[in-house]
Amino acid sequence: MSAHDDTMHVEGAPHASFREYMVGFWLSVVLTVIPFWLVLGDVLDSAGLTIFFIIALGTVQMIVHMIYFLHLSTKSEAGWIIISLAFTVMLVVITIAGSIWIMYHLDRNMMPLALETASVFS
Repeated sequence: MSAHDDTMHVEGAPHASFREYMVGFWLSVVLTVIPFWLVLGDVLDSAGLTIFFIIALGTVQMIVHMIYFLHLSTKSEAGWIIISLAFTVMLVVITIAGSIWIMYHLDRNMMPLALETASVFS
């Protein structure tokens, strides 16, 4: 039995070449190095702008991983993977936004004396 007989080939499954994997790898490396450079080199004056760039580059890196390594596209499985991904993203955004909203209101409504006490002692 040869090694070729042991592999399974699935019709319709995405296949990538070595070149595509290397493009994805190098894009991932660059998208990882840039945020390190931004923080360690103290390149930007504003911390908020640095955080924005880190989040933006992280989002781009997630997209690179989904395209080059997970082979997600609108063509695979008639687009159902993209639909389920969009639904997952929507649920994560709702969960994070709701958690932040709840924590903010708990802090404002449960700790009103902390602000008054701090102003008395200062």
